Amino acid sequence: MQTVETLNEGLKRAYRITISRKDIDARVDGELKRVAPQIRMPGFRPGKVPTNLVRKMHGPAIEQEALNSAVQDGVQQLMNEKQLRPAMQPSVELEDGGPGKDAVVKVELETLPDVGEPQIEGLKLERLTVEPTDEEVTEALERMASGQKSYDPAGSDHAAQMGDLVIIDYEGTVDGEPFEGGKGESMRVELGSGRLIPGFEDQLVGAKANEQRTLSVTFPEDYPVAYLKGRAAKFEVTVGEVQRPKDMALDDSFAQAMGLEGIDQLKGLLKGQIEQELNGLTRTHMKRKLLDQLAESHSFEVPPSMVEAEFAQIWQQLEHEATHEEDPEAARAEMESERDDYRAIAERRVRLGLLLSEVGQRGGIQVTDAEMNQLVAQAAQQYRPEDRQRFVEYLQNEPMAAAQLRAPLFEDKVVDFLFSKAEISDRAVTRDALQAEIESVETGHVHGPGCGHDHSHDHGAAPKAKKAKAKAKAAPAEETSAEEAPAEKPAKKAAPKKAKAEEPAPAAEAKPAKAPRAKKADADEAPAVAEKPAKAPAKKKAAPAK
Repeated sequence: MQTVETLNEGLKRAYRITISRKDIDARVDGELKRVAPQIRMPGFRPGKVPTNLVRKMHGPAIEQEALNSAVQDGVQQLMNEKQLRPAMQPSVELEDGGPGKDAVVKVELETLPDVGEPQIEGLKLERLTVEPTDEEVTEALERMASGQKSYDPAGSDHAAQMGDLVIIDYEGTVDGEPFEGGKGESMRVELGSGRLIPGFEDQLVGAKANEQRTLSVTFPEDYPVAYLKGRAAKFEVTVGEVQRPKDMALDDSFAQAMGLEGIDQLKGLLKGQIEQELNGLTRTHMKRKLLDQLAESHSFEVPPSMVEAEFAQIWQQLEHEATHEEDPEAARAEMESERDDYRAIAERRVRLGLLLSEVGQRGGIQVTDAEMNQLVAQAAQQYRPEDRQRFVEYLQNEPMAAAQLRAPLFEDKVVDFLFSKAEISDRAVTRDALQAEIESVETGHVHGPGCGHDHSHDHGAAPKAKKAKAKAKAAPAEETSAEEAPAEKPAKKAAPKKAKAEEPAPAAEAKPAKAPRAKKADADEAPAVAEKPAKAPAKKKAAPAK
């Protein structure tokens, strides 16, 4: 194999590989010898088909397989000899070749940068701590009680009020025609719950048992059934019964009904949950301040292809969220006006991911087999019982998917390692003060380090723009980390369908991936919506649920 470097510019590399015809022919002969005993042909005993007939029948396919094998091995040899670390899957293109000719292959790639020794000495962080208040515990207790409501019949003369439960039969029409899923019986509706199409619950206020009403509503523009989006509908409703909520005493009896000793134990459990939530907010604030310090103190070139992939992911999420805004076109226009900011965020995330990877490698940080097994077991619970083993096998055969599952834990361990190296001071604050601090970090600096731009405009951005920008900026940097990516990317296999979730997407490709096969040049589900899904009593497609 002959190799010529044709480009060496920054992180970009390009090579021209020439694979001799002799090497390809040797692979063809080896493949013929391997498959010939398996070929069956009328007039010949099994395994006795002459090689020349096998070549005549299957020669083109074997030739292509031999060429692909030679190219893959050649690209892998190139990676090893040049000690290349591709940032993304290399581009491999067959420029010349064919029967009787050498194969000339063009390989283009971007390499991972030399991050150098991470500067992690002298980190200073402030840990903002919050103690749960009695008021928060009481509010949590009341929320729990509201989720365990029970009702008593209100009598035939009682007019339904917000908070009451009405049991209805209904049938809906659009332009006078019934529609699928628009009819149901004995549907329980809590007035004021906001579960149903806007206006539906409001028009039941004042209704009494055995009363009939005609409700006029309009399906939301983002309703999950396409042909009902934005359309006016009428529902003929018969109220079967009206029930009033029972008063619930928050006492020992309430706690004992939940299997606890008494109300004090329940309050203690709720306080522990609130403490866990507040500790999470404290960690979020510290982590974001840590990432800001790392971003400001490290500057190195990052692969444009990784930045583009990260930006595409951010942009896709933003476009999805824009469809749920009151004015989607205005939201998209605002996005477009800040496209450069989001690209800078993508670059920051890639740089931080590579930096955290380097910190993890130098610090000997790993996700153990036991930890990985626990992650797999937890993730498998999202699938139906009969599909959980298939999911485990999918992860075993898809290192990229396994790396994505492992990445958040790896990042947390790297962050904990950095916390251990930092000088940390504690300050007690209120929940509101902590939230304000987090928002202050979120809506601040969004450009790459040392860019020299005036960032004051970020603080004047619209609240929704701030929130979206902060969400993109603060997303786990490890999504673009090189540490946890596998050395090879095997052929894709479909994961089993989750019971209530999407199957995992491939993890970021950041270490040398297996070279793709050589190729010639040129060679109606409902969308997610903000409203809750329809909770239909009859069919689940178009009941008047939100």
